[in-house]
Amino acid sequence: MLINLTNHPSARWSEKQKAAAEEEFGEIVDMPFPEIREEGCEWYVSDLADQYLRKILNMPDASPFVVHLMGEQTFSYALLKRLRARGITCVASTTKRIVKEEEPGRKTEVIFQFERFRRYE
Repeated sequence: MLINLTNHPSARWSEKQKAAAEEEFGEIVDMPFPEIREEGCEWYVSDLADQYLRKILNMPDASPFVVHLMGEQTFSYALLKRLRARGITCVASTTKRIVKEEEPGRKTEVIFQFERFRRYE
């Protein structure tokens, strides 16, 4: 099972990303990434990471599982440390950045194309 803890629900993933996730991890379960208050201090982030650790550990039928964790850096790092300390594998999705410019310096389109899942090590 892959617990998708990101700002990107799996329903909006490309077919390539869905297929890779299902092949490597099986079922995909979305867990919305929390909104992290900009004014929140380190203790706030730490407490939020503790809350999400409990949510993950208390998920029904969530064993074995891998956590796809991407989002606000300080929260992701705090939660990643907690998950890894419990032997839980975490992954990030890697993308190829494609930039399309109509004219130099004018209207740019940026596309992020999924490439693979990479384990945090």
